[in-house]
Amino acid sequence: MGQQQLLLIILGVIIVGIAIAVGLSMFTAQSVGAQRDAIISDITNLAATAYQHRIRPASMGGGGGAYDITNGGAVFVIPTRLITNENGIYSLPVAVSENLVTFRGTSRDNVADYVEGAYDENGRLVGGFTLAGKFQ
Repeated sequence: MGQQQLLLIILGVIIVGIAIAVGLSMFTAQSVGAQRDAIISDITNLAATAYQHRIRPASMGGGGGAYDITNGGAVFVIPTRLITNENGIYSLPVAVSENLVTFRGTSRDNVADYVEGAYDENGRLVGGFTLAGKFQ
């Protein structure tokens, strides 16, 4: 083989290597984004569950107008079946108060990757989601 043919083969190998690296990078970014979105969706569903607890009368096992025991109701806790799933692990990182509940969804792959969202007395997100780790 001539020098020109060898250079073309080397150039071809380099281009294929770069294409594979870019493809892997794009796949990883898409995977992280999908996991972040799934955790946000789960937190939103947990917030709806918490709000249902808040508006349920204390006599029916609800919060009686509060997330905590302020009005004689039960304090909100994440139901056991919703603490963990294939997307992540969910917790209440801040003590539940009368008018505010905060959820944290942590990645199953890395505990440094998490999403936090605080919800007010109307079940609405306060501010926005706090993202940490690769989710930023």
